Amino acid sequence: MKKLANIAARLLTLIAAVTATSSCDSMIYQYEGDCDPYYKARFVFDYNMLYADAFPSQVKAVTLYLIDPETGAIVWQKSESGAALSADGYLMDLDVAPGTYEFVAWCGEGAGTHFAIPGDATHHTHLTATLGRDYHPTEGHAMTREDISPLFHGHLEAQVFPDDEGTYIYTVPLIKDTNDVNIVLQHLSGETVDKDDYTFTITDANGSMDWDNSLLPDETITYYAHHKYAGSAGFGDDDTAGTRAPITTVSACVAEHTISRLVKGQDTRVKIHNKDGKTVVDIPLIDYALLVKGSHNRQMDDQEFLDRQDKYDLVFFLDEKDRWVSAHIYILSWKLVIQNTSL
Repeated sequence: MKKLANIAARLLTLIAAVTATSSCDSMIYQYEGDCDPYYKARFVFDYNMLYADAFPSQVKAVTLYLIDPETGAIVWQKSESGAALSADGYLMDLDVAPGTYEFVAWCGEGAGTHFAIPGDATHHTHLTATLGRDYHPTEGHAMTREDISPLFHGHLEAQVFPDDEGTYIYTVPLIKDTNDVNIVLQHLSGETVDKDDYTFTITDANGSMDWDNSLLPDETITYYAHHKYAGSAGFGDDDTAGTRAPITTVSACVAEHTISRLVKGQDTRVKIHNKDGKTVVDIPLIDYALLVKGSHNRQMDDQEFLDRQDKYDLVFFLDEKDRWVSAHIYILSWKLVIQNTSL
């Protein structure tokens, strides 16, 4: 019996030792990977008019910076791109020590291509995004004709990274900083519109964003159409001969633009000039865009509306004297009809 008792005692000692070595409170905790905390970042882009997360389909690249909130120093950064971002449940591993960190992210294919972001940044104030631009060969103004790739900004206030065992996931919300503006020009008479007879521009001093996504002082940039083409559309159906032919066919010119972030208070102007240099259209884009905000979004802050919306379609109708008579502005399913009262 004494021998059996000794064996039992040894077994209990062995079990206790095994339990101790597998415990995260043991002396060898630092060597046991299973007991370490794991930190991960999730990126979400639901700050759009559909209120749905479009990150997997729209964001093709991410760069995340972790910042010491006390000093503003960048202590860690990581970039990822490609198919991994569109995978279900994508998470970025954050290989940092426990502590407190603030998040800043510049994402999208526009980051580092159309928008310059310092690669040697050491402080959060260095994390600016500046749109590349050329200068007009004769007039000298800043300009771009590029189809600007999407740019997204993310920011998350200081978060605690515990040293306790477990997996911690931090969600970084994104805002889209680029907008598509399509301008359609047509004559009320149905007369053919020659795309080479008109110049379409959008002007704004919005080409430089700070680390917190606010606009930095910048020169006015003229955004020229990156694509311009003519087309025609039929209205009404005449089915008397069984052919469903259009009753009326109108000619139109389409100009496609991509511009940087729209911010309330900026003087963002849409201009159309004819081949003689005469101004045909000159309107404040932001003021007109906010008119389409409508009663459905009356409780939404104006800047939130501008940040959530990223596509604007403007249709201008000209009379026989090349003056715009009315305009239709389309945003999602809403249409605003504006009459030119200056005629």
